[in-house]
Amino acid sequence: MAKSPFLRGPEGALREIQINLLECKVCFEKFNTRQRERRPQNLSCGHVLCLECIAALSHPLLRKLECPFCRQLCSADSTSPCQVLIDLQELMFSVSPVSSKEGLCIASSLTSTAPHLSMGFGGWGTLFNPTGIAVLGSSGTVVVVHDGEERVVVFSPQGRKLHSFGPRGRAAGEICYPVDVAVTPCGYVVVTDAGDQAVKVFTTRGNHVLTVKEPFMLPWGIDTDSYGNILVSDNQAGVLSQIKVDYIHGVILKYEPVVVDLQHPKTVASCQLTRNIAVVEHLPDEKYPPSFHQRTRLKVFSPYFSLLYQADSFSLSLLSTVRLNISGVAFAGDGGVIVVDSNQGMIWSLGNVQKGPDLSPLVRDHLIRPTGLVSLKNKLFILDSGDHTVKICSAKSDLLPNRKLMVEQYMKCI
Repeated sequence: MAKSPFLRGPEGALREIQINLLECKVCFEKFNTRQRERRPQNLSCGHVLCLECIAALSHPLLRKLECPFCRQLCSADSTSPCQVLIDLQELMFSVSPVSSKEGLCIASSLTSTAPHLSMGFGGWGTLFNPTGIAVLGSSGTVVVVHDGEERVVVFSPQGRKLHSFGPRGRAAGEICYPVDVAVTPCGYVVVTDAGDQAVKVFTTRGNHVLTVKEPFMLPWGIDTDSYGNILVSDNQAGVLSQIKVDYIHGVILKYEPVVVDLQHPKTVASCQLTRNIAVVEHLPDEKYPPSFHQRTRLKVFSPYFSLLYQADSFSLSLLSTVRLNISGVAFAGDGGVIVVDSNQGMIWSLGNVQKGPDLSPLVRDHLIRPTGLVSLKNKLFILDSGDHTVKICSAKSDLLPNRKLMVEQYMKCI
């Protein structure tokens, strides 16, 4: 088996086992041999679910279910305990998964007030290698771009797939290689198409409105501010641009490079409260010695694009015992900065960075390789490319009280 890029020593290996082997990939609950409903069970196709999910997904009379991963029809009465995982979990109980100073630091910081998983949807077959996520605040509609035949998928707030659009191609209304997506306050969908070197605007129903091509070399990250202006990073040109658009008539009102000295900028986020803008740069290798793996830098700008704060991965790592690698950024409702670390599989809060960053972990469990993040109404919408899902985390008091309902909502979308 190829070595996982996420493994970093024994603690990393234990964490990978817990995420990839010892939790049910439908309800995201950890298998537990001491709870009957959480015991891992083999389906006849070979895939493993917890007993409660098998019961929730089975037809009440026929006692059959469709495997959520391979779609094979299986009998709920022909399942068997997955003894290998049972034995592995018993072994894991005898080994502390947070034996290092780093693990203890993280564990002590994750309190009951931190967001917890409340819903997950998507999955392989619905999403293929998703790269960008956006949420329409007024309705809670979730928009994801991925590598499917139709590149944009629209989900209801409950995780039900509503429709998709943007077939593969370079013509008007088509998308070649989507990287990121944003939604304007008035409901237009804006996509960066790296394959066609363009920014493309659609209605939420998929009607093509506008394509912006001329200035871009490699458009990457995208977001919109509270006025509907488009902010887009050009990874190759090192430029952050602002585009003002008349969406009704489908015309560009103004194109302006607003920051021109960036190094391989990728993720862009705009704060709806303060109108500050955050950009994540991926620094050239020569800036750091070969043994240093974290090569990212966070910059926060004012609404007028003056630099307010910057920190690279090394300086942020001094605030914690972990090597933070920023792969995504968003703003919390209070204007604080939240970052994604896809290597660690974690979401971190930096707080109000202008007063000095306060690095603390927000979400660790159930994440494999988070790549996109939206913070809205006390919820975190996380795009996890590791298992091709959207995961919604909220405060513990907001969690769905009925686990069976959560499973059913998830299964309707995959």
